Amino acid sequence: MKFLEQLPNFLFFTGKGGVGKTSLACATAVQLADSGKRVLLVSTDPASNVGQVFGITIGNKITPFDSVPRLSGLEIDPQAAAQVYRDKIVGPVRGVLPENVVKGIEEQLSGACTTEIAAFDEFTALLTDEVIHRDFDHVIFDTAPTGHTIRLLQLPGAWSGFLDEGKGDASCLGPLAGLEKQREKYKSAVEALSDPNRTRLILVTRAQASSLREANRTHDELSAIGFKRQYLVVNGVLAQADTKEDPLALAVWRREQAALGVMPDGLRTLPIDFVSLKSFNLVGLPALRQLLVEGVVVVSQDAVVTLPPLQAPDLATLVDSLVGEGHGLIMLMGKGGVGKTTIAAAVAVELASRGYPVHLTTSDPAALAETLEGFLENLTVSRIEPHAETERYRQHVMETKGKDLDTQGKALLEEDLRSPCTEEIAVFQAFSRIIREAGKKFVVMDTAPTGHTLLLLDATGAYHRETARQLGPSGITFTTPMMQLQDSKKTKVLIVTLAENTPVLEAVIKPCSS
Repeated sequence: MKFLEQLPNFLFFTGKGGVGKTSLACATAVQLADSGKRVLLVSTDPASNVGQVFGITIGNKITPFDSVPRLSGLEIDPQAAAQVYRDKIVGPVRGVLPENVVKGIEEQLSGACTTEIAAFDEFTALLTDEVIHRDFDHVIFDTAPTGHTIRLLQLPGAWSGFLDEGKGDASCLGPLAGLEKQREKYKSAVEALSDPNRTRLILVTRAQASSLREANRTHDELSAIGFKRQYLVVNGVLAQADTKEDPLALAVWRREQAALGVMPDGLRTLPIDFVSLKSFNLVGLPALRQLLVEGVVVVSQDAVVTLPPLQAPDLATLVDSLVGEGHGLIMLMGKGGVGKTTIAAAVAVELASRGYPVHLTTSDPAALAETLEGFLENLTVSRIEPHAETERYRQHVMETKGKDLDTQGKALLEEDLRSPCTEEIAVFQAFSRIIREAGKKFVVMDTAPTGHTLLLLDATGAYHRETARQLGPSGITFTTPMMQLQDSKKTKVLIVTLAENTPVLEAVIKPCSS
C-alpha cells in the first residue's frame, strides 16, 4: 500500500461519510502496532465509533488497548472538552467575582463556539505536546466526515492569524481569553500540519461518482490551506471475479468501473491504493488485521439467524404519518453514508406531489451541488453553505450594527467579524431561519452526519438558555428554535440507518444522547 510507505508522525484519514475511514484508520493502527510501532489512534469525530470497532470503551483520555500492545486510543469528546475548558477559565474567578458575573461568564462559554474551540484545543495539543511525541511513533486521526474535518484543519491557521493580527474584541470574548494564551501552540500546529515530512493526509473514497467528486473537492480545499502531500485510497472495490452468476454484483461492478473511468483529473495525480470489498464485518481484531491484506478470505463464524419478515411502511404510508397539520420540520439524521439525502429527497418529492409547498434543504457542509430544483413546481431546494452564510451574516452586521459607526469603529467591527467563531454563528442563524419557515410549509432537512448535527443542536440549546436567562424575568413570551424542535407537533425526526452494526448502534445511541 502506497499510503503506508515511509510514514510520517501524523496521519489523517478523511472523506465522505460511510466510505470506511474508521475501518482503514483502525486497521492501519493495528498493523503499525503489530510491527513494533507505538501508535495513538485518535477520533476527532463527535460521533466516534472507534470503540465500537474494537469492542471496548475508550473515551476522552488516552486508553491503552490490552488486546494490542503498543496501541492506545483517544476519542475527543467535544462536550467533555468544553467542560474542562470552561472550568479552566471560570475556576480562577469563582469566589472572587460576584456570583451573577460568574454565571454570565458561564453562559458566555456555553455556546457552540466554545465547544469547537475546546475540541480544537485538544486537537492542537496532540500535534504539539512533547510528551505525545516522546511516547508515540505515530498519531493516527480518524476524522469526522469531510466538511467537519476541513473546518477543523482550517482552525489552527485561522485562529493563529486572528491572534497575530491583534484581534480580541470579538463577541466570543470568553473563548478568546483562553485562545490568546495558546498563540505559540497554534503556530506550532500550523507548522506540523503543513510539513509533509510530519503529516500525511489520506483521502478515503468509494468507487462511486458522488464519493469521487467529494474526494476531489476535498483535495482542492485542503491543498489550498497547505496540505500538499495527499494519498487516495479507494475502499470497498468489488472484484470482477466476484460477479459470476450474480446480476446485482455485476451491475455494481460495472457502475464502479464507470465511476473510476471518469475519476476527476485532480485525483489521478495522487498516489492511489485500492482496497477490495470484504465479505466479513469489519469489527474486531481478526477482521482489522486482514483488511489491508489482499487475497485473504475470512469465513464468518456468526450463527445464521432467521428473522421474521420486517414490518415496515412504504414511503407513502410513512409520509401519511408526517403530514399532520400540513406543515412542519422533518429532519433526517444518521451516520454518514446511510442514505439520508436519498430518503430526504424522496420524502420531499412525495409531499410536493401531494400539493404541499416543500423546502428541501441540507445542513451538511460537504453536501453535493446536485439538487431537485425545478423537479416540481412547489418544491424548492437549498443548502446551508457555511462560507456564503458567513458572508451574508457579516454584511448584515455591518449594515445594521455598523451603519452608525465611524471609520475606526467600522474597522474594529470588521476585525471582530473575521473571527472563526463567526461561521458558527452564521450557520446557526441560517438553521434558525429555515426552522421558522416550517410554520407555513414543510421543511425537509437533510442533516450532516450525526456528530456535526449534534454540535449544531448544541448551539441551538445554548441560544435557548441565553434567551431564557435574559427574557425569563421580564415576563415576555418567547419561542426559540429549540422550543420548536422539541414540539412533536412541529418537528419530526427520521433516523436513517443501514442493516450494519455501526450505523445501527449510532442510530440507537447518538440521537438519544441529544
